[in-house]
Amino acid sequence: MINLSVQVGGLRLKNPVMPASGTFAEELAHLLDFNQLGALVTKTITTEKRSGNPMPRVCELNDGMMNAIGIPSKGAQLFIDKVVPFYRDYDAPLIVSISAPTAQGFADLAARLSDVPGVAGIEANISCPNLEAHGQSFGMQAESTRDVVELMRQVTSLPLWVKLTPNAGEVVPVALAAQEAGADAVVVGNTLLGLSVDIERGRARLGNFMGGISGAAIRPLMVRLTYQCAQALEIPVIGCGGIATADDALEFIYAGASAVQVGTATFLHPKTMNTMVSELEAYCRRKGVASISTLIGALDDLPAEPFGALP
Repeated sequence: MINLSVQVGGLRLKNPVMPASGTFAEELAHLLDFNQLGALVTKTITTEKRSGNPMPRVCELNDGMMNAIGIPSKGAQLFIDKVVPFYRDYDAPLIVSISAPTAQGFADLAARLSDVPGVAGIEANISCPNLEAHGQSFGMQAESTRDVVELMRQVTSLPLWVKLTPNAGEVVPVALAAQEAGADAVVVGNTLLGLSVDIERGRARLGNFMGGISGAAIRPLMVRLTYQCAQALEIPVIGCGGIATADDALEFIYAGASAVQVGTATFLHPKTMNTMVSELEAYCRRKGVASISTLIGALDDLPAEPFGALP
């Protein structure tokens, strides 16, 4: 029997597949087997109610999409009262993604969630490029990352995952700061800030002007960042960015990811994650791999062979 379980940031997951925050909600329950997933990661919530960014919030790209959703939220209390109880019916651990405009705001929300039955962990979204002017966020700098993670670590004993941004000039120092401040895992990472122009109208295609690029176009970049972070950190790395198939997920796992998050692909094919779990098992069986955990960071560092070389 193939063992797909992995240890990620204080939790033992039945497999390494989970949704990316913002791309998953309880409405998918009739299309997707939640119990087959390694973990369930919610949409990012905030303490206060938020309406989000102006429309249009999404536009298609040739090999992905851009979004400037702006984290609409009905507030923490409604989430605690209505959403968390829904997920208690499922086996996969619930990871709540949170955001706040200040470091203390992150800490206050983390503390509030720590006493809520059914919450298994917290993912701190310090990286959303749409919250700050021109994409600035806590995750852009090591110092601000350390400050916010330290405050959260002081108030919660729950597993704490920190979602990083590829928009930082140097991601590894930011990841190291999160580790030093007490993070149990890092997610690499959020969307890449971009601008798409409607040339017929001479205007930006998104209501927020700029937005986050996701999908297959960014996958090689995110695999590279995952590899660099995994090489530098002692805590697990969760890979995210352009993952639509088991083959995509395995790129991240070989590069050092202990688990992966699936986002854009779910919008196109809601059952993507269920299919991915089955395909990962099939891959391990075909390759004679008893436990997928042995593939984490197993990337061969020898130079690539010339095209046409025999295996």
